[in-house]
Parts: sequence; structure tokens; C-alpha cells
Amino acid sequence: MSWRFLLDTNILSEPLRPIPNSNVMERLRQHENECVTTTIVYHELLFGCYRLTESKKRQTIEKYITEIIEPNIPLIPYDANAAKWHATERARLVKIGRTPSFADGQIAAIAKVNDLIIVTNNVSDYADFLELQIENWFVNKQ
Repeated sequence: MSWRFLLDTNILSEPLRPIPNSNVMERLRQHENECVTTTIVYHELLFGCYRLTESKKRQTIEKYITEIIEPNIPLIPYDANAAKWHATERARLVKIGRTPSFADGQIAAIAKVNDLIIVTNNVSDYADFLELQIENWFVNKQ
């Protein structure tokens, strides 16, 4: 099976919630072999974890990252093709007065150059980028 979906941080974090969104959980099961993420999202997960003090919550997140994410979700890096697309889009957006976060631009670029659908609950973070495919699995739409 080929990769189709690039999971954003809020999607990968959802299983850790006390009551995870059932739509997200179902879609994660349904598409488990078609999902990837980026090294940028991986950084965001680790950074969030490492900011926590030693606690049960931090241990749970570390275990999730090392036992679920790392062995099961391929990580796609930000490469030269992504950097070129990102620079072009960033320049276009700045000219029209929109400045998305640098990390969101990197994630968008990786999705675009790898022909992947970004899955996120923060659709507005990616709305200004051209020609991106975006899905929100928090809503019940299949």
C-alpha cells in the first residue's frame, strides 16, 4: 500500500487524550498503512514531551512516541524539493500580507512535493498555501 496521508501533530496526539475523538481514531485504524508524518511533526511531539517535568504524563507520551510512532509511522524529511516549494510559496504569501508559521510551511511543502493529503484539525494553518490537499478527520466525513 502506498502513502496517502501526512499526519499533523494534533492528529498524532489525539490517541493520548483522555477521550480521543472517535472519528480520528477510526480513520487512523482505517488508514494505518497509508499514514506518514514529517520530521517537523516528530520534533513538535518530542519538544512538547521534553518540556514536561518528569511525570506519569511525560512517561506515557515518551512510551507512545517510542513504541507506537517511531516503529509504525514513517518520517519524511524536509528536503531540497520541499525547501524550493516552501520558499516559492512563502515569498508569494508574504507579498500578499500572509505569513504562515515556518513549521507549517515546511509541513505543507513536504506534503505537496510528496503528493500527500495533510490530515489536521488546524485546517486554517494550511488554507493559504496553493494546491494542497487537506482533510480534517475530526469531522465525520469519509
